[in-house]
Amino acid sequence: MTCLVDSHCHLNSLSLKGKAGATLPEIVMRAKAAGLTHALCVACTPQEYAQMTAAVKDFPGIYRSAGVHPLNLEEAGDWREEDLSACLQDPQAVALGETGLDYHYAAETRRQQLDSFARQIDLAVSLKKPLIIHAREAYQDTLALMRSHQARDCGGVMHCFCDCREMARDCLDLGYYISFSGIVTFKAGENVRQAARYVPLDRMLVETDCPYLAPVPVRGVENEPAFVRYTLEFLAGLKGVSAAQLADITSRNFAELFKVDLSGPNLQQYQGPEFSTYKIEPFSRPLS
Repeated sequence: MTCLVDSHCHLNSLSLKGKAGATLPEIVMRAKAAGLTHALCVACTPQEYAQMTAAVKDFPGIYRSAGVHPLNLEEAGDWREEDLSACLQDPQAVALGETGLDYHYAAETRRQQLDSFARQIDLAVSLKKPLIIHAREAYQDTLALMRSHQARDCGGVMHCFCDCREMARDCLDLGYYISFSGIVTFKAGENVRQAARYVPLDRMLVETDCPYLAPVPVRGVENEPAFVRYTLEFLAGLKGVSAAQLADITSRNFAELFKVDLSGPNLQQYQGPEFSTYKIEPFSRPLS
């Protein structure tokens, strides 16, 4: 069976009131119908982790991570390393994140972001957990902290990559993977396409970042894991490989980075309700 992994989503953040008008089990069934076998669901605060776990625990093949997002610092309050570390003792918790820096929406909290990110790099290194890093309009500071706090030692992924080829190169030099979301399909995403052309296949992941950033041809609706197929097919065309080949490559990359066995339980084994009458646009071809 060809594996297809959504390497980053926020299922507990879905409104379930968008165009789909569906329940979470229906959304999982649509993902299954689109060929998805696994996903990584991400919590943005330690407090959110319990809520997220309760939302996804009944679905096989969904891994989890916990971190303190740079835009959730107020919500996280004076977060403690021991609280985040406790989340990461969960066997299904495969990474620390997302964490990082965002000067696009919150440049005014730069000092707090730098402190939080540095502490999380140190924790990931000590726990030997890969990092999931969010970086927006913070190229130099992100790389400076990754280098000074030995982020190479734990490894990780630059999630929802939206920067330039040069940043991709610097992150690859630190041993990091680069994950592409629906942004690569956007008309204004030429810088991301240039980076995608540059990133080697064996360092590439694919994600939705749902419920955000739905790709072409479904822009304007709430994003969901099934839509990772559109980003996958777009990237496959960009890289000159088939969608099935890229699905297998990115799945192997995911398994290697997060040290998981994708031959175990997966979404294809989930038996849920029939999904809603909301129909996604047809995919170009089956994955297998």
